[in-house]
Amino acid sequence: MARSSSSRPVAAVQLLVAISALCAALSSATVTVNEPIANGLSWSFYDVSCPYVEDIVSWHVTEALRRDIGIAAGLIRIFFHDCFPQGCDASVLLSGPNSEQIEIPNRTLRPAALKLIDHIRAAVHAACGPTVSCADITTLATRDAVVASGGPLFDVPLGRRDGLAPASSDLVGTLPAPFFNVPKLIEAFKNRSLDKADLVALSGAHTVGRGHCASFSDRLPPNADDDTMDPAFRQKLAAKCASDPSGNVVSQVLDVRTPNAFDNKYYFDLIARQGLFKSDQGLINHPDTMRTAIRFALNQAAFFDQFTRSFVKMSQMDVLTGTAGEIRLNCSVRNTASVDISSSAQLDTAAGDDEGLAADA
Repeated sequence: MARSSSSRPVAAVQLLVAISALCAALSSATVTVNEPIANGLSWSFYDVSCPYVEDIVSWHVTEALRRDIGIAAGLIRIFFHDCFPQGCDASVLLSGPNSEQIEIPNRTLRPAALKLIDHIRAAVHAACGPTVSCADITTLATRDAVVASGGPLFDVPLGRRDGLAPASSDLVGTLPAPFFNVPKLIEAFKNRSLDKADLVALSGAHTVGRGHCASFSDRLPPNADDDTMDPAFRQKLAAKCASDPSGNVVSQVLDVRTPNAFDNKYYFDLIARQGLFKSDQGLINHPDTMRTAIRFALNQAAFFDQFTRSFVKMSQMDVLTGTAGEIRLNCSVRNTASVDISSSAQLDTAAGDDEGLAADA
């Protein structure tokens, strides 16, 4: 009897699982990044002023993830949504009427992850005084969330300072959306000096997190008009989302194989046509990104190596150093009242758990 087409992705994934397991067993999870760093940043920036900052951050992140593993994806998304628009300056943490958090892509930032960053800031400042920026704490917390979820251990350069104002609506609008095709993704990343390898590797952060039905409705009936999604998977998602007319209540894990582990199984999902977002699935179908995505599926060590390089690269985008910016005493509020930012403003958090790199439309 002829083999059904739906079984082919399963067989392909089973083969890749065996190969990937062998590659992972032969490799180390620790990655060393020897890349140039931005002026003002240093691998040992707090060795004198706050020598235990990394230990403090790591402890708090590990404890938070022990209680709620979903915070890992929340931190990754905050980091990306901070760095991509105007640089890694913790501007996305500012609350108030002009905050980035009221912009559509940021309305689903996870409140628990935002709260954790300022909780860590309080602990670090209690130990060392106001010497460590919210931007550096966000970077460290995100790195530690990757590690605590099973991802690679790597160093990040430090010395960032906090921005004095949120990014404009136009800049926030440059965040890549889950409905972007690959050419549009490549263009968006190129505009931020990130290349195709960075795109594929950073998209791999979708190995953790969740998305609401509204963020992948374009891949479900009656909108779907292609065969890029496994029919059985599409039917399952369509039935699940049918109970959620608003698209903002029901959620789905981004990685159907190991949703709470930072590993390379996200790329297996793409091979099996089980990527949730159009921006994800396109990576395995487009010739400009397909070979890299397949390589990461075959070799977790290769994914980890490129992810760390891309993470460190992104973490240095348009950073403020030296005397620029400030070190906030509260991550959600500027130290001075010269701008229209208020810590009393409340966020709309009704749908606050879409995670990963893609902005929810």
